[in-house]
Amino acid sequence: MSIVSGIARIARFRAAGFASFAPTVQALLNSLAPLVAFPLVGGLLQLGHGNWRTAIADVLATMVALLTPLVVTEFFARRWGRGDRWLRFAVASNWSQWALPVALLAILLGLWILANLGLPMSTGVVGACIVGLIIYGIALHWFLARVGLDLPRGRATLLVLVSDLLTGLLVLTPRLLVSS
Repeated sequence: MSIVSGIARIARFRAAGFASFAPTVQALLNSLAPLVAFPLVGGLLQLGHGNWRTAIADVLATMVALLTPLVVTEFFARRWGRGDRWLRFAVASNWSQWALPVALLAILLGLWILANLGLPMSTGVVGACIVGLIIYGIALHWFLARVGLDLPRGRATLLVLVSDLLTGLLVLTPRLLVSS
C-alpha cells in the first residue's frame, strides 16, 4: 500500500490505513520532512522581507505544534503499555495531517459552487464550515489515538484533550514573545 492510500483510508476513518505506514524511525523522519519544510521556507521568505522576529516566531510555533503532540502521545503510550504501537501511530498521524488541507479545499470548492449557484454566503455558513473542519480534525486525532494505539475511548479522549490543549498553550508562547 502507498502512503497516499493510507492517508485516504485514515481520512475516512478506516483502520486498514495504518498498514500503509512503517513503524520505523526513518519512516517517522520521512513523515516529518514535508511538515517541517513548508514552515522553514515560509520563515526564509519572512526573513527575506526583514521580518526576522515574525519568521522566528512562526518557525518556532510550527515546530512546537508538530513536536508537542508526538512527545505527549509517546509519554502516554509508554505509560499505558502501548509504547510498541507508538511509532506506527506517529508516522500515520504525521502523514494524516495532509487530510486537513484536502478537507479545507473540498469545503472551499463546495462554498464556491454554492455561491455560483446564487446561494447567499453568510458569515454563519463560513463559520459553520470552519467549525466543521475543526471537529473533523479533532475526530481524526481521536481516531488515530484510539485505533493506532489501541486505546479505550476514555483514554483516547484524554490523550487528545491533553495533547491539543498543551500544544495550543505552547504555540501561543512565541506569539506572546513577539508581541511584547
